[in-house]
Amino acid sequence: MIIQIINLSLPEVFSTYSAKYKIRPEVYSHELLGLELRDISSGMTSEFMRIFLRKNELFYKFEAYRNGTVDLFIEGSLALFKKLSRNILYEGHKEIGNKINDVIKNYEEYNHIVYKIAGKEFSFDNPYVMGILNVTPDSFSDGGKYFDKNTAVNYGLQLLGEGAHILDIGGESTRPGAKPVSEDEELNRVLPVINNILALKSDAVISVDTTKSLVAEEALKSGAQIINDVSGLTSNPGLLNVVRRYNASIIIMHMKGTPETMQLNPEYDNLIQEIYDFLFIQSQTAVKAGVSNIFIDPGIGFGKSVDHNFEIIKRIGDFKSLGFPLVIGNSRKSFIGKTLNIEPEERDAASAFVNAVSITRGAKIIRTHNVKYSVQCIKLINKIY
Repeated sequence: MIIQIINLSLPEVFSTYSAKYKIRPEVYSHELLGLELRDISSGMTSEFMRIFLRKNELFYKFEAYRNGTVDLFIEGSLALFKKLSRNILYEGHKEIGNKINDVIKNYEEYNHIVYKIAGKEFSFDNPYVMGILNVTPDSFSDGGKYFDKNTAVNYGLQLLGEGAHILDIGGESTRPGAKPVSEDEELNRVLPVINNILALKSDAVISVDTTKSLVAEEALKSGAQIINDVSGLTSNPGLLNVVRRYNASIIIMHMKGTPETMQLNPEYDNLIQEIYDFLFIQSQTAVKAGVSNIFIDPGIGFGKSVDHNFEIIKRIGDFKSLGFPLVIGNSRKSFIGKTLNIEPEERDAASAFVNAVSITRGAKIIRTHNVKYSVQCIKLINKIY
């Protein structure tokens, strides 16, 4: 069973759930939330119905015939959901009552998460900036501009100097259509850059964008502190053991397909639900493996259409109940280029605008090519909100 708190204030979101659960249009309001409990067994559904009806709660049922389970939906407020969990606990159903409580707590305390990374405190009442350093010959955004080791090191130091809190170094292109590279090639690209940057700036917080256990291990051994896995732990399950052994942090991203295939007409029945469920399952796998600092990334541009990407940005808040800080990577992506008909090198101002919107909706780490613009965005947002 997966539980999610959903913001129903957007008319199109309310319309989606209204159609699924046959909710009357007149109950719509700008403050309305939904609590969805998915994939409940038929036997347990009868018990829930008994509890809800006894307490006169307003709820809806959807039978998922394809797998023989039922989804339940309660509309209301956090206060109502808390009351519901108390009722369930009172009836003796501790497991489900506690799960609902955990989801509510995740949602309420989302802006108060604190992580310690490389001896530094990251307090997510404020967003942070992650600067992108592609040490590849075929990056979509810079065309291999920083493939040379010395150029990459100097550029990485520049991004840190401009205010990047984290530097994300990648040695394998993940642009649409990109083919994988060998472990040796990826190591030869990233390790010298990591070592040289840390030799010149020992307090730098470095993330490595990789799906390979060996690359992750060597990078962490060299002083990196975060592994950014675009496959969301699907390419190499052994990656988690490496992250745990080095007491490192993990970014779990959603991607449909592989970089080589992901943009070949991606389709979803329910975009946000499918991404949420994937990130829930993978993040819980990381928790069980003993990893403490977990980030989630819905994967803008990774197996998503232009409209999919805008829907994710509109509904960033619907990932809060997972309980992990959300990383967003809008920078110079093709959905911006296609919407405005501009090339990658012209997309920084538009990326900054989309990043600002993402921050106001709950993004906690902005992964960006233009650190200066993102730092300015955060300063302005902090003055306004």
